[in-house]
Amino acid sequence: MKRGIAAVALAISVGANAQTVAEDARAFGARPAVEDISLSPDGQRIAFVAPGSGQSSTLYTVAVGDGAEPKGALAVSGAPDRLSACRFVASARLVCTIWGAFKAPDYTRPMLYTRVVATDATGSNQKMLTGRQVNQRDATYYGGSVRDWLPGEDGQVLMDRDYSRTDTIDTNIGTLRSGTGVDRVDTRTGQHRNVEPPKPNVAEYISDGRGTIRIAGYQMVAGTGQFDGRITYRYRKAGSTDWLDFGIYDMIKREGFNPYGIDPVANVVYGLRKTGGRQALFARALDGSDAETLVLSRPDVDIDGLIRIGRDGHIVGATYATDKRTAVYFDPAVKSDITMLHKALPLLPIIDVVDSSSDGKQLLVHAAADNDPGRYYLFDKATKKLRILMQDRPQLDGRKLANVQAITYPAQDGTMIPAYLTMPPTGPAKGLHAIVMPHGGPSARDEWGFDWLAQFYAARGYAVIQPNYRGSSGYGDAYRMENGFRSWRKAVGDTSDAGRWLVKQGIADPRKLAIVGWSYGGYAALEAGVLDPQLFKAIVAIAPVTDPASLSEQLRGYQYYRMTKDYLGALEPEASPAKNAQRIAAPVLLFHGNLDSNVSYSQSTLMESRLKSAGKPVELVTFDGLDHQIYDSTAREQILEKSDAFLRASTGG
Repeated sequence: MKRGIAAVALAISVGANAQTVAEDARAFGARPAVEDISLSPDGQRIAFVAPGSGQSSTLYTVAVGDGAEPKGALAVSGAPDRLSACRFVASARLVCTIWGAFKAPDYTRPMLYTRVVATDATGSNQKMLTGRQVNQRDATYYGGSVRDWLPGEDGQVLMDRDYSRTDTIDTNIGTLRSGTGVDRVDTRTGQHRNVEPPKPNVAEYISDGRGTIRIAGYQMVAGTGQFDGRITYRYRKAGSTDWLDFGIYDMIKREGFNPYGIDPVANVVYGLRKTGGRQALFARALDGSDAETLVLSRPDVDIDGLIRIGRDGHIVGATYATDKRTAVYFDPAVKSDITMLHKALPLLPIIDVVDSSSDGKQLLVHAAADNDPGRYYLFDKATKKLRILMQDRPQLDGRKLANVQAITYPAQDGTMIPAYLTMPPTGPAKGLHAIVMPHGGPSARDEWGFDWLAQFYAARGYAVIQPNYRGSSGYGDAYRMENGFRSWRKAVGDTSDAGRWLVKQGIADPRKLAIVGWSYGGYAALEAGVLDPQLFKAIVAIAPVTDPASLSEQLRGYQYYRMTKDYLGALEPEASPAKNAQRIAAPVLLFHGNLDSNVSYSQSTLMESRLKSAGKPVELVTFDGLDHQIYDSTAREQILEKSDAFLRASTGG
């Protein structure tokens, strides 16, 4: 095989015809071969992050062209440093974000930190652009982020930075008070100049993509010093340094104007605001008039994001999801490009522009489908040539994967619940082993596309249904209700009704019906076992919430305690699977990482203890040093292989 740009991704293939559970678990549980990817401003070089053992990763760079060899530029161990994103800031220089978690004394849960590092494409001249952790009691937990990539300014960025440590203070302008400010940073030398003095409680800065901060958001803090979920925004007119009131956005209620991105030519900010109980896209003038124009809305679902292209992040469209995700492009040229790509890749309908060259003539594109995890292409707009670069999951190359069907089913009160049904790619369609798999969040939703968990179980002969229960986001306020915790009876009831529908349709053998969930999905799985103890014959819960009240209480004294408590609400004891463990009839298998900063590991140990005390069959598998995502190929392989064996043993083989 000729080694080239795809060599690093393709070299780790384990074979296209895996059939045993161990081989399937290894293939589907592997981390994606490309975890992040970027195109250089001149369009001549690709940078991508590839996985190593454990949670380790390496940043590779490679010239676009046949026979080019990828070269390592930056490697992290994953214990605890991990790479989350790397992007070109010049033709041969990149900026990467590193993050990790660690157990800190006097804290009830692991602490997260971030760092920003710059490196040449060769791996030389590495510069830490934020303060280092000195020790666990003197740490810069938030290392800052790039707010403007300053197109046309070679190697320069605007970064917000934490000024709570003296090593981030620009000594040229004297001592600054603590808080988050914005600096112009030379990524080659590390020199920086403050352009926005640090202020306390800053939630975000929004730049116009041309080097000017136009909007700032501040967390509203109660007398206790805790964030209450509201953000106060202020803005500047073009050419002015004076701040004007913009408005308040409530993250819990999703009320107010939530600004996302600025169009400096039109002098407007795009953002989401509710209309008719659903999120719609508006453009709001930044000239002092505060005039708002409705740009895009739907009567059935929320508008949920902007589409940006280029180093300046200019806004070219917006997206929403019904049965499938839809992109609406405002820019005619981009719309034409996407139409052309859809014609060239008819079997890969999920198309996203990941990056572009500075002149816009080269597009880095990702294309995927429900039965194809996807691959990356380089599209030359001038020649209309499309070059394949890399596959997401080469381990699955040549495998027949399952199709995903959008369906609806009735809840007990008659409400039609949207869901996705994945059937085994081969074999019978009736009387199957079947899995209900509620999503996490709960303020999230499943979408049509490739899902490694669902595809693994389908490959093993299971039918899998993924319900977007009431409490899911994307369908408006009436459907989301308060959220899946406050409205837990509806959310969990809808989840159980998905299982009943599978049985009624004859798809599932009622003796072979199980439920599998991650995070809130794990909560829903366990709580379904409480409310419907005879429905599911096996329960698998990964990093689950098991007692919402104690989860909230663990945050007492933290800045986000009040917001979390308000979000979860005052749940009655019946809403706790741990408090009702004696009602669960099905055997339970738990998986959890003990470095989980999202849902404390103690949630699973509590559930295990309560089930054992009630004389119920339970097993807890602990992953030492792993977090909420359990982002380790070997660990995920273990989850898949062990859960398959457990489900079969619990449902008749």
